[in-house]
Amino acid sequence: MNKKVVVGMSGGVDSSVAAYLLKEQGYDVIGVTMEIWQKETNDVLEREGGCCGLSAAEDARRVAGVLGIPHYVMNFRDIFQQKVIDYFVQEYEAGHTPNPCIACNRYVKWEALLNRSLEIGADYIATGHYARIQKLPNGRYTILRSQFDRKDQSYALYNLTQEQLSHTLMPVGDYEKEKIREIAARKGLPVAQKPDSQDICFVPDNDYKRFLEEETGEKPKEGNFVDREGNVLGKHKGITHYTIGQRKGLNLAFGYPVFVTELRPDTNEVVLGGSEDVFTKELLAGQIHCMAVEHFQEGQRMLAKIRYADKGQMCTVKRMENDTMVIVFDEKVRAVTPGQAVVFYQEELVLGGGTILGKCE
Repeated sequence: MNKKVVVGMSGGVDSSVAAYLLKEQGYDVIGVTMEIWQKETNDVLEREGGCCGLSAAEDARRVAGVLGIPHYVMNFRDIFQQKVIDYFVQEYEAGHTPNPCIACNRYVKWEALLNRSLEIGADYIATGHYARIQKLPNGRYTILRSQFDRKDQSYALYNLTQEQLSHTLMPVGDYEKEKIREIAARKGLPVAQKPDSQDICFVPDNDYKRFLEEETGEKPKEGNFVDREGNVLGKHKGITHYTIGQRKGLNLAFGYPVFVTELRPDTNEVVLGGSEDVFTKELLAGQIHCMAVEHFQEGQRMLAKIRYADKGQMCTVKRMENDTMVIVFDEKVRAVTPGQAVVFYQEELVLGGGTILGKCE
């Protein structure tokens, strides 16, 4: 009997071609679109055409029809609200800059979908992510970078568990985007030229401030811009409007550039400084997750990425303590941002990662 795989079909070209490739490889393929959109944003999601909009299910259904595979819609709204939207709001209120796609991958696209898929007898789940999976000689599964760096999505997958990886297929990780579109067009898939979704799916207009106000029912509280010594420099519109390294939108005139260097939710202060204050050589990370290795060691050398589009910088593990890690970069890095992920690599392997708690200097 052929192995059964549930493909998470977002209605985009990548997951559609993933389903096609797996069918060609002989898998028994079932298409599933995850219903995670919230009622209050249906009109916006539909208008913007985000990856989680109502049109996504229709596009996925049409693709499934061309491929001759069954297609279902599964409701994951509650877990998405709890693990992604609530987390997103809480992190901003705590003065952090969250990465909701990482949370969605870990708890919705994998944990929730995988559990549901195993319940219906599937052997694997699959997605259209540009990354690869490999079982290492040490017996552990890990994520590998995509063959082509321009679309590599390994950064957002660093916290998947060994159990999840052992039941996951990522068939598009060996292809360039242009090749994926070519395959889709050749097969006659109706989404071959569908644009990629660029924004966070539940904030498709990219207006985080509006979304946070609507979600909490509260307007952000104004507070003080201060320098590192606590001297008041002006008034800000609420800490949720700012992120580390931000220069534009401060509405202050000093005659020289100033940047956001720290957010202090306890005192509702936004700390400003010069460009040199945005750089650091050390950061503290928590919620450490190991992938290719069982644990990290003091003195260990690796490459670290502190944001999705980061090229990475070599670093050394300075200290491990409980569930935290201090790393020292070879060269200073810009805008270490609490709430974002730091992901560690050894060449193309993802070693693991953690959540940035702040800089140490």
